[in-house]
Amino acid sequence: MPAFAMISGHFSKASPPSSRQMLKVLTDIVVPYVIFQSIWSGVQWIFEGDTNLDLAQPHWTLWFLLSLAVFRILMPYLVLLRFPLLWAVVLSVAVGYSPGVDSTLSLARTVGILPFFVLGWQLRQWKLADRWMALKASVWLFRLAAVVVFAAWFVAVVVNIRAFRVLSVHWFFYDDSYSGLDAQQWWAGFVRLGLILLAAALSAAFFALIPRSETFWTAFGQATMYVYLLHSFVLYPIRESGILTDDHASATWLLTMVFASIAIAIALSSPLVRRVFRPIVEPKPRWLLIRREEPVGPSRVDPTGSRRDR
Repeated sequence: MPAFAMISGHFSKASPPSSRQMLKVLTDIVVPYVIFQSIWSGVQWIFEGDTNLDLAQPHWTLWFLLSLAVFRILMPYLVLLRFPLLWAVVLSVAVGYSPGVDSTLSLARTVGILPFFVLGWQLRQWKLADRWMALKASVWLFRLAAVVVFAAWFVAVVVNIRAFRVLSVHWFFYDDSYSGLDAQQWWAGFVRLGLILLAAALSAAFFALIPRSETFWTAFGQATMYVYLLHSFVLYPIRESGILTDDHASATWLLTMVFASIAIAIALSSPLVRRVFRPIVEPKPRWLLIRREEPVGPSRVDPTGSRRDR
């Protein structure tokens, strides 16, 4: 998710929003959130008997849509400050000391991962991507360094697997205060700061390994919103069935799920899926808008920054 937030931030604007940009926040983020939140409430009512429809408590993966909306609204104000990235990090660390900031409207997570969104935007101001694309032979040194980073992280996880399980279940989600994580110590904020730096390093290593030219899977990246919004419906029965627990929690099953996840992502990126689910993933509610002269046709850029060929 930090890498996802960085990508979204890289393709976002921080200038005062135009009416069209404000419209896109409404039609590309808020309306899909209401649609999928309602769908998930129906799923939980049918299979779990939960009749609560609470738009302030996003279901499962939908929290990131709310975060994107807040990021888009907040950025023009944040960049008025000196060192916006530093302020984003300070806010992320500081919010953990406030038990009152919780999962309501995804506020805890939004502030928690704000540094990654701002970092993505900042990297664009530094034109780092252009410099990366201009590199020649030295690019392989950075990719070798990325492999070393991932290898070191893998060894660290294996050696400290118990601590990693605690971190992955609680700290990596950015959705709870330090006291809620049973870490009331004054230095708890430094743990989050360390995790922010770790996530930034791992994200950089991931980006360094991405091919710089178009490949056969480039087109799949133009459907990130479809994969993001629809994949949870595929994973829901897998999660609820418990097939990945107990005897099935093995390396074989792990590899099986890795390859299955790749297949799911490819399937959800297909033109057929995009055509069928476009009305709810990319809704254009003309009836909702008072300024009908505004263009509300298909967008060439989705909220995460993916550029579509239409």
